[in-house]
Amino acid sequence: MRTKRKMGCLLVLLLAMAACCTVPVLLSAEAGQQGGGQGGPVDAKAAGIPERMLSAYTAGATQVTEHVPGCKGMRWQILAGIARVESNHAAGRQTSPAGDISPPITGPRLDGSGAGGNTSAFPDTDGGRWDGDTAYERAVGPFQFLPETFRSYGKDGNGDKTISPHNADDAAVSAAVYLCGGGRNLNNREELRAAVYVYNHSQAYVDDVVAGIDRYDSLGASPNVPSGNAGVVVAAALAQQGILYSWGGGGPSGATTGICCSPGGQDGRTVTGFDCSGLTQYAYAKAGITLPRTAATQAGAGKRIPASAGYSALQPGDLVFYGYSPTSDASIHHVGIYLGDGKMINAPRPGQRVRIDPVTALSDYAGGARPL
Repeated sequence: MRTKRKMGCLLVLLLAMAACCTVPVLLSAEAGQQGGGQGGPVDAKAAGIPERMLSAYTAGATQVTEHVPGCKGMRWQILAGIARVESNHAAGRQTSPAGDISPPITGPRLDGSGAGGNTSAFPDTDGGRWDGDTAYERAVGPFQFLPETFRSYGKDGNGDKTISPHNADDAAVSAAVYLCGGGRNLNNREELRAAVYVYNHSQAYVDDVVAGIDRYDSLGASPNVPSGNAGVVVAAALAQQGILYSWGGGGPSGATTGICCSPGGQDGRTVTGFDCSGLTQYAYAKAGITLPRTAATQAGAGKRIPASAGYSALQPGDLVFYGYSPTSDASIHHVGIYLGDGKMINAPRPGQRVRIDPVTALSDYAGGARPL
């Protein structure tokens, strides 16, 4: 938690210019806690969140009103959004049934040296108890609290009479308490953003965290399938949910092996599936429409919808584009199919599967196209 420093630990998304495609990890999510979330049971594996960490988030969101009675809208998706950026859900660590994380997660030494992005020195406040450093502070645990901050907000999340930032349950409920402040309404978008900003004084950080929360909130209710050819396209794409991403894979006839190699190193020749434009080619072929192969060339299909028109100009079945320059079709690197209600279906990136994402999953919206 960066309550005293403006220090980023932002995830950098490396976007490929070729056929496709990159979108951050998404959660297939459940009904949440007070005021939050939609859908059925949480599928931790599909979410990309370890089961024990997801359990800590849900418990922490439930418990928060015991400590901040006026808090509204706290839900596991918010805690997951923070922990995704701070520690990638304690990636590379083991979490015991009691919630203890090993080895402990500690950030860089905050000695003002510039290592890890810090430029201000913060002398030790915990005698090395939590961060193992008796000279300077280090952020600790899956939510990256400063020890001094954790002493003020730390809570016992699992009832073992011990409070530790290295325990998933303790850390999750403590983060929930901190985000709730004196009693925020986190169902309100502006109050949610304000809470995340207090966690780390960086608008880029806020954007990153809130985008993750949006992704975690977005799944649950099944989208309505429109009538006509738009319905044919949408239904065809929805039927491919769960199919693996394959770099260069897929086309009008369905999923295929792809080509070598994606910027991340995936050899599509070893995977049967779709990349983003292969999926759109397939769905539109079901409605008798032939699309070009790449996302950039598909922007020329049908009526072009400029990015300046906003998301509200989209209709179910439209192609949704993302590019490095919103006015340059040549810069488009990703395409999905708009479902309505702010969602799209797409093949996100190597290692992921065809899924539903919010249209805000990527920040570089480049408009849409209406081939129908």
